[in-house]
Amino acid sequence: MPEETSGGAGPKYIGHTIPVHIELTARETVLAQPEMRELLAAAELIAVGECMCRRDKGAEACGRPLDVCLSIDAEARKSIEKDGWRALSLDEALDVLERSHRAGLVHMAYHKPGEEISIVCSCCSCCCGPFQGWRGRNVRDGFVESNYVARFDADRCIGCGQCAERCHFGAFVLGAGRAELEEPKCFGCGLCVTTCPAGAIELVRRVASVGGR
Repeated sequence: MPEETSGGAGPKYIGHTIPVHIELTARETVLAQPEMRELLAAAELIAVGECMCRRDKGAEACGRPLDVCLSIDAEARKSIEKDGWRALSLDEALDVLERSHRAGLVHMAYHKPGEEISIVCSCCSCCCGPFQGWRGRNVRDGFVESNYVARFDADRCIGCGQCAERCHFGAFVLGAGRAELEEPKCFGCGLCVTTCPAGAIELVRRVASVGGR
């Protein structure tokens, strides 16, 4: 997992949420966000390894899968040589993203400012230290970027609460018989979209820029 800051002066890495296997407005249903598929397709090497956060916490901490962190090209070669990670094909890497999405994990693509994405982690708020610091804070103008946001149709909501259970960011809460969306807290990961039985949620492109919200 990339470190959050560098000597208190700013982020070593910038995170970008990656929604997967969802129906995006004006797009077909896809396995991974188009930009993410293009990123992986262009990679010369992809490797998979264990999430250090969940591994260090212990498998019993949340029960979600460990072998879901991806590294790309130079970072992948280093991960394979030094950490024993396993090389993957493109289809295998996309399967990792889908499997971890079903398990309720948020995909975070990390890169250093001015550099290409080199790491894709599948994070949870119960085990990942940096993630715990994001909850309840507007960090999209700092070191987490998000191109999508949930659009919620309250009239279709049946009050099942699955969106609130799946959301690591606390964007959905249960109100009087139905869910309520606090849009400023939404990072567009898509975990709510794929499990809403009423089809009351979709993802759309953010109108404002990341830094302008």
